[in-house]
Amino acid sequence: MNKKRVEDIVTFLKSLKINSVRFNQLLKDNNLEKLKIINEALTHSSMSKEINHEKLEFFGDAVLRLSASEFIENNFQNMNVGERSELRSQIVSDEWLAKFGKKIHLGKIIIVGPKAMGDSFSQNTIIAEITEALIGAFYKCFNSIREINLWLDQYWLKDSKHILDSPYKFNAKSKLQEWCQRRSINLPTYKIIETSKIHGDQKRFYCELFIEGKLYATSHGQSHKKAEKIAASKAIQSIMESNIN
Repeated sequence: MNKKRVEDIVTFLKSLKINSVRFNQLLKDNNLEKLKIINEALTHSSMSKEINHEKLEFFGDAVLRLSASEFIENNFQNMNVGERSELRSQIVSDEWLAKFGKKIHLGKIIIVGPKAMGDSFSQNTIIAEITEALIGAFYKCFNSIREINLWLDQYWLKDSKHILDSPYKFNAKSKLQEWCQRRSINLPTYKIIETSKIHGDQKRFYCELFIEGKLYATSHGQSHKKAEKIAASKAIQSIMESNIN
């Protein structure tokens, strides 16, 4: 790394405002060994095949789940295991990682190949991957999830409140299945039609959601899962507005 890259990484790390003695010491000392690990996390594989984010992303996936589990244990002790699992799936999702990465302006510090950020879908995927790699890098630097929780818990607390305050709390598809089971009727069926071949197109897939043969909702999405999730959300909203118990 050249001097400019070191300075840019240190400036970025300072902006994260992680209140940890060890983290602040890293910044004060300009610990090159640890800064190289962080630089590796911030370098996308489209830029370098030798030194890139992939191994740290793989490692960060496990670290992220452990860190999120500890957050839930400390803040939602009355939740049962199923509820904990559902909440965790929300706060470690690729969607959450992409939004968080944008919030901390990760795009300004990552090194990426010129063609990799071609569309919004690719951008979101890269930001999510690099965010996860950065989490893995922090664990590598400190051999602990403490700094990660000091960093992420404040954001998770706010986002968890938003998730828990929503009418169906977690996964709309799961909640819709539960509603059908309570009424002893067949589970929802989803019909997916690919309407576009353009990668990242927000309307690439069209979904129709049926319950007992009746069309309850339609939606579009850039993936099968996204289209189904939106349709399920619409169906639940329709059920609530119709006061169907």
